[in-house]
Amino acid sequence: MGNNEMKRICIFCGSNTGAQVAYTNIAQQLGKAIVSRGMGLVYGGGDVGLMGVIANAVLQEKGEVIGVIPHALAKKELAHQGLTELRQVANMHERKAMMGKLSDGFIAMPGGFGTLEELFEVVTWAQLGLHTKPIGLLNVEGFFDLLLAFLNHVHLEHFIQKKYRHLIIESHSPEKLLDMLIQRHRSETTLPKFLDWEDT
Repeated sequence: MGNNEMKRICIFCGSNTGAQVAYTNIAQQLGKAIVSRGMGLVYGGGDVGLMGVIANAVLQEKGEVIGVIPHALAKKELAHQGLTELRQVANMHERKAMMGKLSDGFIAMPGGFGTLEELFEVVTWAQLGLHTKPIGLLNVEGFFDLLLAFLNHVHLEHFIQKKYRHLIIESHSPEKLLDMLIQRHRSETTLPKFLDWEDT
C-alpha cells in the first residue's frame, strides 16, 4: 500500500455489548470489513464488551490487532491476551495519544462516556489542525441520531462552523463507512494546521 492508503483504523466502542444484539453483529461485520480492505485495528486493548467483539472479529480473519491499555486496567484482567500486540501505557492520556499516532483514521461505534470522550477529542484535534485523519460514526440502529441532531443544533447556534461539523462522516453500514473514510483519506481535504502535537 502506498502512503495514501489507510493501514490502520482506530475503533472507539463500548466496554459493554449494549442492549441490542445488532451492536455485536455490526462490530463483527466491521471487523471483517477492516481486514478485507487490508487494514489493521487499533483499539483500547480490552477483552470485554464491543471492544472484545471487534478485536476477536479481526483476529478471526487473521488481521492485525494492536491494543493500547493503561497499566491499571490491564492489572484488572481486562486486557485481551490474544492480540498481535498489546501496548501498556501509564494513563488514559498516553493511551489516546498512542492510539491516535498508530492510526490513519477513526471510527466511533456505540458506547458510553469513554467512547464519546474519545470521539470528541479526535474531532477537536482535527479542528485544531493536530491531525488530518478521517473520522467516522457508525450509526448502528440509529444509536447516534440524537447526538447528530444535537451537533446540527450546535452548528445552527454558531458554536460549530460548517467545515468542522463535516469532520464527522456518518453511516449505518460498516463497509460504506470504511470506504468513505478511505476516500476522504485519499483526497486529503485538510484544514489549516496551526498547532503541532508538541505544542499541546
